[in-house]
Amino acid sequence: MLRHLGQAAATAAATFGARPALVFDGRTFTFSELDAMVEKVAAGLAAAGVAPGDVVSLYASNSWQWIVSYYAIARTGGVINPVNTMLTAEELRYVVQDCRARILIASEDKVPVVRQLTDLVDRAFVFSQAPPEGMQSFDDLLNHDLPPLPDIDIDPESLSTICYTSGTTGHPKGAMQSHRAVIINGAMTAQMQMRGPDDVVVSALPCPHVYANVIMQSMMFYGCRLVLHARFNAEAFLVDIAAHKATLIDGVPTMYAYLLNHPDLERTDLSSLKRAYVGGQTMPVATMQAVETKFGVPLIELWGMTEIAGLGSTHPLYGENRHGSIGCALPYCQLRICSPEEPETPLGPEEIGELQVRGPITMMGYFGDADKTAATLLPSGWLRTGDLARMDKDGRVFIVDRLKDMILTGGFNIYPAEIERVLAGHPAVALAAVGRQSDDLKGEVAKAYIVLKSGATASEAEIMAFCREHLAAYKCPRAVQFVADVPKTSTGKIMRRELYTLDAAEPADAAH
Repeated sequence: MLRHLGQAAATAAATFGARPALVFDGRTFTFSELDAMVEKVAAGLAAAGVAPGDVVSLYASNSWQWIVSYYAIARTGGVINPVNTMLTAEELRYVVQDCRARILIASEDKVPVVRQLTDLVDRAFVFSQAPPEGMQSFDDLLNHDLPPLPDIDIDPESLSTICYTSGTTGHPKGAMQSHRAVIINGAMTAQMQMRGPDDVVVSALPCPHVYANVIMQSMMFYGCRLVLHARFNAEAFLVDIAAHKATLIDGVPTMYAYLLNHPDLERTDLSSLKRAYVGGQTMPVATMQAVETKFGVPLIELWGMTEIAGLGSTHPLYGENRHGSIGCALPYCQLRICSPEEPETPLGPEEIGELQVRGPITMMGYFGDADKTAATLLPSGWLRTGDLARMDKDGRVFIVDRLKDMILTGGFNIYPAEIERVLAGHPAVALAAVGRQSDDLKGEVAKAYIVLKSGATASEAEIMAFCREHLAAYKCPRAVQFVADVPKTSTGKIMRRELYTLDAAEPADAAH
């Protein structure tokens, strides 16, 4: 087992050497090549002033440079700050200031944003051979004659990463993750899912996200080959599954929805696939079954969050795969369901409450925010997740919804994910999202936003009638709007709290 992330690239090169590690934009890198670049960039960063404990913000789209930068920062003993690329200049300014980053590394497409922030950092490097004034080329970190850095003794319990939450309410919070937490999470995820050197993984998940992080670690720790996409495109994704004979694919529910609805799916050679994984948000069982039918492999659900450095649960490869369940806890970790009002009071089997997790993967706390840390990390070591869930008698966990997304209508609790699961079963629905709408009588009611399958037709009355067949009356949405798409995060998760922005939009044609 590695002591710290700074050893990852060199250890992988010593173990897997000339084997292909990463494929990006038509270029293949071996483990040895990645390690050589990591050493170069680490020496360049040290020469630029990065010392152990210094924070380096990484604000870039998926690329080989992103992965090299990640491990190079760790090699210097620095702290990695992976930043969501959807952040605006104002949001990025807050993150960079809050974590006190000294260096900013960015992709060329982010130059207009970074241009407004060069006053905050000592230096800004960009993935461009001709960077604008005030920035340096990433090539300067690669092309030099500096000697390699000496080995640095890094405490496994020390800070490796400050990863900011999405910030859906107020400012985002910087979850601090130790080297040990990141390594254990990546290792235990790969062990539970049996990822190894015979696997080829196609992924378009954004590198700053913790789901993408554990996929990247399985490449470095266990020799998987990662076929990385800059962004998700269903056609390109299907092409690479066939071209690279992928054994595994990873994605969020919306990605699978687009793949299922793509005309190229039927003629794509999927014979190399062994299994598929889905996480990031609850997925209707009907859609999971459709994926398994079309792809011909098991679709295995997982669950994780920023505050635990990756996954917290999944189904073991050789265990029972129960659709609708996120599985059981990773090794060395525990899950429990507690009352949201009394967080130290565990609930019984099948009772709905807040999911909590405990173990070596939990965060060290929120950077510079003791109050929010205390509200999330209980004195007993349990971390409050904000997810409503239930646990069956076998210890399998079923996510009900996000605690903050719950709709309270006339005194009844309504869980948008439950309605979305029903809507996904309608033959004309490609994607469904449920948000809240104010109501003078009931306080708030559910509203459904529907993306239809290509060539499909449906009416609001048909959708409402379908819901009444499968849901109690109080759960049925009181309004339906057909839309071309719904707001999503950089990982493709539906942003339920942004659905209201579609209300003023021109409605999509329900008869197309």
